[in-house]
Amino acid sequence: MLQLWFWDESGFNLRVIRRKNWSKKGKRKKVSGVRSKGTVNVMGGLRYSDKKRINFFLKKGNAETFYEKLKSLNEFVKKPWIEKGNKEEKFQEFGPKIIIILDNASFQKRKDILQEIELNLPNIKIEFLPTYSPDYNLIELVWHSAKEYIANKVFETVEELEKLLNKLLNQGGLIIKWGRKIKNKGNFVY
Repeated sequence: MLQLWFWDESGFNLRVIRRKNWSKKGKRKKVSGVRSKGTVNVMGGLRYSDKKRINFFLKKGNAETFYEKLKSLNEFVKKPWIEKGNKEEKFQEFGPKIIIILDNASFQKRKDILQEIELNLPNIKIEFLPTYSPDYNLIELVWHSAKEYIANKVFETVEELEKLLNKLLNQGGLIIKWGRKIKNKGNFVY
């Protein structure tokens, strides 16, 4: 069995994002409002076969965090496999093989982390997208949809934003338009 996962990280700000605004023709309306500071960082994956998502909220994305979250993904995939009656010690040999599609973030390419993954997580294989092509990563549609959902909303605290993002990203509250195109550097994802 093979599982294909698209993996990435994104940041969500407390800053008010206004997508649309009404004003008189020829006039530009000044956007007022409190520009709160604060960011919620998310790292996560999207399984291609059933669009299942797993997302983690973090203080900072770095190589060590990346490795820890991949271990969590491995456990996430292992759990239903064991629940089907398989023995945990047979997971490396007979469990699903997990291919992770990544962009080219430098911390994901650190040699020591890649060696740790190869040594301790043999079911996981890492594949990198071509340079400057994040639009081929399907999880970008998830980030885009979540940012569209929170646009024009005001959040008082980082905790309030994180609570909404957890509902959207981890509890299935986000509706994603999978047919939507994301344009970046002339490439498209369908």
